[in-house]
This record gives sequence, structure tokens and C-alpha cells, in this order.
Amino acid sequence: MRVAAANATWVASCWPEWQRFKKSAKNAESVQTAILSRCLEANKDTEFGTRHRFGSIRTPEDYRVQVPLSEYDDYVEPIDRIARGHLSVLTAEPVRMFELSSGSTASSKLIPYTSSLKAEFQRGISPWIFNLYTGMPELAGGQAYWSITPLLEGKRFTQSGIPIGFDADSDYLGMLGKWLVNSVLAVPNAVKEISNIETFRYVTLLHLLRQADLRLISVWNPTYLSLLLDSLSPYWESLLKDISLGTISPPTEYSDLRFQLSPQQKRAQALATISPMEYEKIWPALKLISCWADGPSSLYVDRLRDNFPGTAFQGKGLIATEALVSFPLLGLDGAVLSINSHFYEFIPTEGGEPLLAHQLSKGQSYYVVVTTGGGLYRYQLHDVVRVVGFWEQLPCFQFVSKADHISDWFGEKLDERFVAQIARDIFAEYGIEPIFALLAPEDDPEGFLYVLYLESQFAPEGLAGRLDQALRSNFHYDYCRKLGQLAALRVVQVSNGASNYLRGCEARGQRLGNIKPSILRKETGWSNWLRDN
Repeated sequence: MRVAAANATWVASCWPEWQRFKKSAKNAESVQTAILSRCLEANKDTEFGTRHRFGSIRTPEDYRVQVPLSEYDDYVEPIDRIARGHLSVLTAEPVRMFELSSGSTASSKLIPYTSSLKAEFQRGISPWIFNLYTGMPELAGGQAYWSITPLLEGKRFTQSGIPIGFDADSDYLGMLGKWLVNSVLAVPNAVKEISNIETFRYVTLLHLLRQADLRLISVWNPTYLSLLLDSLSPYWESLLKDISLGTISPPTEYSDLRFQLSPQQKRAQALATISPMEYEKIWPALKLISCWADGPSSLYVDRLRDNFPGTAFQGKGLIATEALVSFPLLGLDGAVLSINSHFYEFIPTEGGEPLLAHQLSKGQSYYVVVTTGGGLYRYQLHDVVRVVGFWEQLPCFQFVSKADHISDWFGEKLDERFVAQIARDIFAEYGIEPIFALLAPEDDPEGFLYVLYLESQFAPEGLAGRLDQALRSNFHYDYCRKLGQLAALRVVQVSNGASNYLRGCEARGQRLGNIKPSILRKETGWSNWLRDN
């Protein structure tokens, strides 16, 4: 009863934003113009606003002329000054926190969060939640798991005391949403304090197994959930004993575990009759798994679907650290533009001037550009989306890939979209169902080359040659092969690929919960993490 009441209160709190969203969906052009005007007016006296004469801008066309497209590198110096305590640099509002995001030229980026930016995220999250819970009312009757990222390095602050990093997935939900969700969480946020990853997974699984009434699982990366579930089998007997006794016995000693758990002998006895691989018997009430499902993530979400054949799946839409671009609606193909969140521009991938939301065409692909209340102006997300339909006047998107995800050491210009399609076609040709697959460059004594790190039941003879041949349909890659700049592609079979990949990403400065699946990396050195020793 308490769970249902908390969920009902949360959903009711989302109703006003749902109504606002439906109204805005019929007036896309005027809504977007108003959002831009408010943002410019609020920040016209900042250092950035003064430099670019925000006060003189009257239309989106004026804005395009006076403010250039920007990259993260354009913000490094002002963000550094904000981190040191300077005010009114990018926004009139103070920066409340920084969130970490992976970068192309830096191992990680600091993204400033103001109260306005958090409110902008809410304008997309609230209508998503309202649509989801009213369309699937059975979700409200039980517990939910919102992914939590362990604080492997402890809580961090800038030198002026501004905190760095969200603690949990639920931090995106706003104060009321977070408070209500925390009251019905299957796994308490306190697990974030566990820095040892194996202990973190063990304690997370222990809490999840205690919840027979789990209804919703929300994670970002599908491999995050797959890796968590992979730990069930080796720890199964110990987990069942802990459930029965109300104890916690992780695989590694950890002195800071402060969870009060009651014995659940009946639950332990019920689980003892089930295999640790029978996930839908473990959580018979589970109705929905929410995770990334487009682009490179599609390779990994299929494995989850196989493990949960009776459970519904919903993609996340495009939610970047910097901005919320789109969110899913039940029964809708793609994810709808979050019209009330930010000011958006879309650059056709085939070239041309930036377009506004009401000017897009079905079937076309675009680069996404955002202006946000966090102080990013005409900021290029480097995400490619394809319009797959419309909801009222709003475009619905499918995420395609990162636009800047190109590996180009000698002019070979391997694009992630191209590599992903080649991989899908050839895996299907050979009947390979990869658990993990990553193509990355390697500076080998025999020559510079690309290595496909593959975890699957088998790797047929001739696979490397077939992949190399397919990649050579790219003129630039073929030219580098002919010149001898690149040696022939190699396939290396690995085990625990996804887990080792995440460790490698963390070593490069990325947060565990934010790491996106990828079929292509442009850095060398992945053999240090992925090869079996």
C-alpha cells in the first residue's frame, strides 16, 4: 500500500508537465522561440551574453548570426573559472554542481548544472513518467530499481566547493520525484558508497533478490544490467544464505556496510527452487526494463531481451549529460522531442543550414545542437538522430550514433555507423551472437592494425579476412591497407569482455553508469584491458 501510494503521488506530480507538453506539441515553433528568448534575456548580462550581445537578439536567425556553433573546448576556460568560484560567467544563476561526461580531447568533461538546467530535464522526465505509469498502471504496485553508480573515488568537489557528480539515476527526477522514488527503491542509494565493484554488485543483487515484487528496472547501459546478472550464478548460494539470515557476506571484506536487513526465510526457500539463470521466475512481477536500445546499444539489448522474453523493453530516448533531447512514449516508434526542455537546432548530415524543430523531415538524419539553461549555447552534442515519424508537430527520433566517433590514424576514416552495420551483417552471415564485440586500433610490432575483440560461443575461421574485406569497401581504409599503413585486421577472442571494457573506460575517466556501448573505439591500448592474461 505504501509503495502504491508513493508511486501514485509521484505520477500525480508529473501531470502538470504532461499537460504542458501536450499543449506545446501543437505549437512547436512558438514554444521554441519563447524558450530561446527567455534564456537570452536571463543571461544577457553575463560575460558570455555581453560578448555576444544577447540583448540585441530578437529572432532565432539573429541568434544564429551572432552566436557561433560551439564545442566543449570553447568552454574549458570559462568552466575552469566557474569551478574556481567566478560568478556570472556563462549564466546569471550560480552553478549548483558539475556532472562528468566523457570527452574527445580530454578524458572527462565538467558540465555545469544550474537550477534552470535541472528544471529543463524535469520538463522531459515528468511527461515520460506520467505516460509510462498511466499507460502501465501495474508498475505502480511494486518496487523499482534505478541504477546507481558506485563512487569509486569518493565524493569530489571543485576548489571552490562545487560538488562533482550525481549520486544516482534518481537524481534526474527532481526533489519530489527523488524523495518519492527513494521511498520505494529496491536498492537503497547508500550502496553508492561501496567502492569495491564486486562488493557493490553483490550488495545490489542481495537487495534485488529480496524483492519478489520488483516491477521496473531502469539502467542506462544494457551491459550494466547484463554484468550485474552475470554475478548471480557464482554468488547464488551465498546470496540465498544472506537472504535467509538477514546478513551481508560480500566476496571481499568491506568494513563500511551499514545496512539493516531482516531475515526472509520464505523468500530464500522460494529462490532455492529456481535456477539463478531463470530471471523471470526470480522476479515474476517485473513488467518493464528501461535502457538504451538504439545505435550500438542494440547489439547488447538483444541479449537482455532473450533473458527476459516476457518483459517489455523501452528505450531511453536521447538523454545526454548536457541536455535531454527526446524521451519515449508508449506505443510510439522512436522517442519524441522534449520540446519544453531546451532550444534545439538540427544540422542535416548531408549538409545545409541548421533547421528548427518544426522544419525537420521524416527519414532525414541530423546533428543535434542545443542551447541550455546550464550555459551551453549552440552546443554541438555530436549525436546523429534520424526522424522516424511525428507526434503532433514534434519529430520522433531514432538515435543513430555519435557523429564524432571516427577512428582516423592514417586517413582510414572508420565511422562507427559504418562499422556497426558491417559487424551486424557479418555476424548474421556467420550466425554469431556476440556477447561482446569491439573494434579498436592497436600499434602492434607486426604493424598498426585494427583488432576485433570478440566474446562469443565461436569465432569461425576466415572471420578476420571477411571483416577486413568488408571494411575495405571504405575507400579510405582500403587505401591505407594498400599503402601498408595498416596491417590486416585481426580477431582476438576474449572472455569477460564487457566487464573489462568498463574497467578500461573507468581508467580513462568515465563514470560506470554513463558508459555507452560502442562497437568502435579510436584509442589504442585496449588489448591491455581486453586480452586474457
